[in-house]
Amino acid sequence: MRVVLYTGKGGVGKTTISAATAVRCAQLGYRTVVLSTDLAHSLADSFDASLGPEPTPLAENLWAQESDIYYNLDLYWKTVQKWINALFAWRGVDEMVAEELAVLPGMDELANLLWIDTHHESGQFDVMIVDCAPTGETLRLLSFPEIARWWVEKLLPVHRRMATILRPVVRTLVGMPLPEDEVYDSVHDLFTQLDEIHATLVDPERTTVRLVLNPEKMVIREAQRTYTYLNLFGYPCDSVVCNRLLPSHVEDPYFAGWKASQATYRQQVEESFAPLPILDVPLFGKEIVGLEALTEMARAIYGESDPTKILYRGRTMTTEQSDGEYLLKLKVPFTSKEDVHLLASGDELVVHVGHQKRNVILPRALVGLRTQGARLDGDELTIRFAKKLRK
Repeated sequence: MRVVLYTGKGGVGKTTISAATAVRCAQLGYRTVVLSTDLAHSLADSFDASLGPEPTPLAENLWAQESDIYYNLDLYWKTVQKWINALFAWRGVDEMVAEELAVLPGMDELANLLWIDTHHESGQFDVMIVDCAPTGETLRLLSFPEIARWWVEKLLPVHRRMATILRPVVRTLVGMPLPEDEVYDSVHDLFTQLDEIHATLVDPERTTVRLVLNPEKMVIREAQRTYTYLNLFGYPCDSVVCNRLLPSHVEDPYFAGWKASQATYRQQVEESFAPLPILDVPLFGKEIVGLEALTEMARAIYGESDPTKILYRGRTMTTEQSDGEYLLKLKVPFTSKEDVHLLASGDELVVHVGHQKRNVILPRALVGLRTQGARLDGDELTIRFAKKLRK
């Protein structure tokens, strides 16, 4: 199963882009499901249809679903939730309030990830399109497997041994329900499943992330930060979708300033994300709602091409530690070392290559560090950062 995730700042149009992509995939004959992970769902509005927590058929080869936290809890966390409810009941919490409190932080992100594995294992779909929540929630979603792995390897075994020893004593003295072995087994199984999902998400042959943005300064900056962290977590990103560009035939003087601004920021998008392909999407003169309008948008984005095809292979940026330094590695093909110049300012690194430049938002670990030089090996530029902050 091919997994394509669309993410970006809230309001850039990623839900509509996701829906249009799903429609195009279905029309090409792929059994396609599109999943919304945003708590404020709008996928149903894009299709002008009612959607539920399970895949709902909308057209030939096309299904859509909007994830629901309580449905997911019952599906994936039933054993754990039963113990949490019992714990709150022991504390005298009302049953309805306990049900609300049982939704622990991170459960919704976890359940959304598990849907990827569920659909993969079912064999029902060829393509899964994920309409991600706004950027912050998406990064938390994608970092969850790393957190879960630490919890399972470091904390869960210790907690389980302590519970085994204390369970009879605590139950006798205070009546507090400690988790039984089936609860620990359930948590362990779920987190082991997360490891499998992580393997899927970092495999560029099965998964890709696409950034959706508008040609605006704040939106581009957030997309840059997102791209940096996608690289840090090892998630493959193969393109950028630049949405709501004013069409060239719009000549009204009222839009002249807006068009000039968009042209400037469109060039910045090219400089910031090269060599990723940029998919331009025009601003439509109507609301994109329903299958017919979504088909029109898909045609504007992809033409006759296949959205499931990988548009770029290879991580364009990596960060690692070596001999007391941080190394930031960038792909800069067709370049000689004489052409490369660097300028670090705040959280931004400007890489000049000949007459072109690339604006890179630095990972938090590198912000404020002094550059120690750079070297070019083939098409890979390695920039060295000292571990001490600049004075």
